[in-house]
Amino acid sequence: MHDTPDSGSTDHETDHRLAERIATTTGEMLLELRRELDEAGTYYWDMKDEGDVAAHRFIADLLRRERPHDLVLSEEAADDRRRLTADRVWIIDPIDGTSEFAEPPRWDWAVHVALWEKGRLVAGAVAMPSIGRTFTTAPPEPLPERKNPTPVMVMSRSRNPYSAVVTANSMDCLVARLGSAGAKAMAVLMGEADIYLHDAGMSQWDVAAPAVVAETAGLHVSHLDGSPIEFNRPGLWMEGILVCRPELADQILRILADNRRR
Repeated sequence: MHDTPDSGSTDHETDHRLAERIATTTGEMLLELRRELDEAGTYYWDMKDEGDVAAHRFIADLLRRERPHDLVLSEEAADDRRRLTADRVWIIDPIDGTSEFAEPPRWDWAVHVALWEKGRLVAGAVAMPSIGRTFTTAPPEPLPERKNPTPVMVMSRSRNPYSAVVTANSMDCLVARLGSAGAKAMAVLMGEADIYLHDAGMSQWDVAAPAVVAETAGLHVSHLDGSPIEFNRPGLWMEGILVCRPELADQILRILADNRRR
């Protein structure tokens, strides 16, 4: 994953800017939709479904207009296998953290937009509409100084990944819990946390945008064995992901390697 010029852009708006605009405007639309659904007393499951459908259509329409020759891999659409031989594929999660979206006023949900081109991610954006922030690859977010001498690990609201528990115990981490994978990765980028670690069980759209945004900003991003993450693969499921402060990466990877040898 690298921050590169937009070799595939066909107009004056770069792929970086387009990713940022799509993520931001989708988030703004979703905030208004969420408010309307909440005021109407919409049930939790219906709010999730309506948000997912509206966001996917919104993004798909924008990409169809702005990059008509590119393919799209989205959580909310059938997998178009033409992507495997395409040069450019947008990997999107219209709402990452639909449970949190459907629980106003929770803020830990996100919109993910990433572009894969010829073997690697080249642009992306993660919008967190409830806090009014969009994190993008151009310009990358400046990495803040660490706030706490004790490492802070951010984990899932609903799961306790074994590797995360082992690492947290080994490093005496403080633990926080958030919903969206994008929200967790961006918590590290904002300096609110130092480590986000998750075992297998995620999809490409969960990881793509947070990974390219985090790595472009200078964070360590890899699988749990330290290997780089590849995207636009035939299988949609991903191995685990580690996003952390670069100065903590070697220690975390050693803990994980020692645990695998036991």
